[in-house]
Amino acid sequence: MAPRANWKGFLKVAEVSCPVALYTAASTSDRIAFHTLNRATGHRVRRQFVDSDTGKPVERDEQVKGYEVGSGEYIMLDPEEVASAVPDSDKTLAVSTFIGCGDIDDVYFDKPYYLAPSDRNAEEAYALIREGMRTKKVAALAQTVLFRRVRTVLIRAHGKGLIATTLNFDYEVRSAKDAFDSVPDMKIKGEMLELAEHIIKTKSGKFNPKDFSDRYDAALADLVKAKIEGRKIEVRKEPKQEKVVDLMAALRESAGVKAKKPASCSTAKSKSKATAKAAPRRKAS
Repeated sequence: MAPRANWKGFLKVAEVSCPVALYTAASTSDRIAFHTLNRATGHRVRRQFVDSDTGKPVERDEQVKGYEVGSGEYIMLDPEEVASAVPDSDKTLAVSTFIGCGDIDDVYFDKPYYLAPSDRNAEEAYALIREGMRTKKVAALAQTVLFRRVRTVLIRAHGKGLIATTLNFDYEVRSAKDAFDSVPDMKIKGEMLELAEHIIKTKSGKFNPKDFSDRYDAALADLVKAKIEGRKIEVRKEPKQEKVVDLMAALRESAGVKAKKPASCSTAKSKSKATAKAAPRRKAS
């Protein structure tokens, strides 16, 4: 069954345009999902909005959007007023700029979509845009109205097609300074850095998504299966906290390097005797 398009419109670069469609590239719909039930009856329960002051249920047609302007003070917005803020859409994904593929910090990436031609007559123009970007090793920045908002989209060549990734707005991305301000500016060098480089080199590889599994979802599936089959569920105990270990010792162990043994007392004494014999005696004055 062909996937359902999330959006249809036109991809436009200068005077070149072609009809395209956006398809979800990453989805959580296949994860194990649960419903909330009434333990006594086994029936599903439903949520109900109630007035926070009176405790009485509020019917759907009596619910409106509100913006808090003060503690417990709100302004109400009718659905028609909210709808008036939605920008007009011409269904055009208009490319404004081409940039280097690595020019955007990944922290701005929001959600990926497959951008494919929606009409056979568009295939040549679509291929032209894709191959032009691939040859010049650039990505395209474009804007359009998606899901009631004007969104900026990064478009990149991907195999036979294009990937369109929505970007977070600048005000949505928190400053890295807030998270890293207390991190000390430490310089790592010597054996410690060499060991770290060695470990990285021995573990170098390539990303293959099949190598990584969702262990939590798999465990939930096994749990549901066990319940269906009437098997006993063993409750797992919390793992014990690992002890803090010496960083250098951990690096050496990871790299398979044995720690340097300290000199023994007998060795130290023999070395001091040899030094004493080798040193010339000073004449008494």
